[in-house]
Amino acid sequence: MERKIENKLLEWKNDPYRKPLILQGARQVGKTYTTLSFGKKYYRSCVYFNFENNSELAKIFDRDMDPERIVMELSAKSGQTILKGETLIFFDEIQACERALTSLKYFQESANEYHIIAAGSLLGVALNRDKYSFPVGKINFMNMYPLDFEEFLTALGQEKLLNAIKDSFYSNAPLSLHDTAMDYYRKYLLTGGMPSVVVKYIDKQDFDFVRAEQKNINDSYIADMAKYATPHETTKIMAAFESIPAQLAKENKKFQYKVIKTGAKANQYETPIDWLKSSGIIIKCHKVNEGSLPLKAYCDFSSFKIYMADVGLLTSKFDIPANIILSGNTHFDRFKGALAENYVAQSLVTNGHNIFYWESNGKAEIDFVMQDKEGNIIPVEVKSGEHTKSKSLGVFCSRYQCDYSIRISGKNFGFENGIKSVPLYAAGLI
Repeated sequence: MERKIENKLLEWKNDPYRKPLILQGARQVGKTYTTLSFGKKYYRSCVYFNFENNSELAKIFDRDMDPERIVMELSAKSGQTILKGETLIFFDEIQACERALTSLKYFQESANEYHIIAAGSLLGVALNRDKYSFPVGKINFMNMYPLDFEEFLTALGQEKLLNAIKDSFYSNAPLSLHDTAMDYYRKYLLTGGMPSVVVKYIDKQDFDFVRAEQKNINDSYIADMAKYATPHETTKIMAAFESIPAQLAKENKKFQYKVIKTGAKANQYETPIDWLKSSGIIIKCHKVNEGSLPLKAYCDFSSFKIYMADVGLLTSKFDIPANIILSGNTHFDRFKGALAENYVAQSLVTNGHNIFYWESNGKAEIDFVMQDKEGNIIPVEVKSGEHTKSKSLGVFCSRYQCDYSIRISGKNFGFENGIKSVPLYAAGLI
């Protein structure tokens, strides 16, 4: 599958100020496959080392942190000559070896001609760092997400439809294939963007197989929780994780600790939620008290919403029959909004946006508020269907003098009264 992150990896490769790269993201988003594919495509050779299933590998880093010695022994172990600038060194599951992670600092300082990418679980959290420091300032970070809707269409061979969607997005002209694109959007709600799930859908064209694969991924997340956290912490992390569908099914989607457990308090579950966020499993969207520049200055850290990083995994947790979602059955209306909002959150974050939400004493609410590169504050409203009447955008734009706003819905493209109408299937282009 073609992944857009390949272009970013190529920029990293060609950057004269390049540092060893840590590729972050939830398990099974395709970090290993994408890195190996990138290495074989753009380098003379690629050497792969997995620290989780090779205890002997860690011993190479026990003696000292001399990069040249380490490379010499890695070459011997792999049976390949590692060449500066021509070989990609890929450390997978690097969290299993503290000293290998620390060694990246020494590669950056004295042997940066070697190209190194590392990946693993929970690198954003300082877990299992008992003896050795994290190489702060000596590495580059890059986030990897599930396939977005564009990549999904490409995987399904729908490049022409994707190009037509892009043309309409930039011209604001209605798309003649709107209904077809909406059908693919509903399929994406069911599959999401986890590579193995998309492959299963392409191969089988059967959503029972899709659900089975999604269950495997959710189970692997739970296994990760048990592996890297204490039993007491794991119980709390699982409880917070399992509460997400119920949180999003509420009319007020603000995260409420009482939904996890009666009497639950913030100080009991802040760390488990941060664990889920750092592991790439969830997206956290904080409230802003004002729609003014800079948004981060007005962030209310006590109020937030949580979304799954992959809408397909969320859909599987709701356990809604595939035919109901594909047909637009009215019995599904209650949950349409939750899935649409999660899908948009995922699309915006994948495209590099920091997202917030806003409300005014319960009288008006904006699903997402963003700040673009020019410093413009842009309110984004999400509607799951074609009925798009709402006063909230007008209230927000009038109060904070926004140049324009965005409404994402089931309606076709358009632009009127300062509102850019974006169909759900084009959210990732914003």
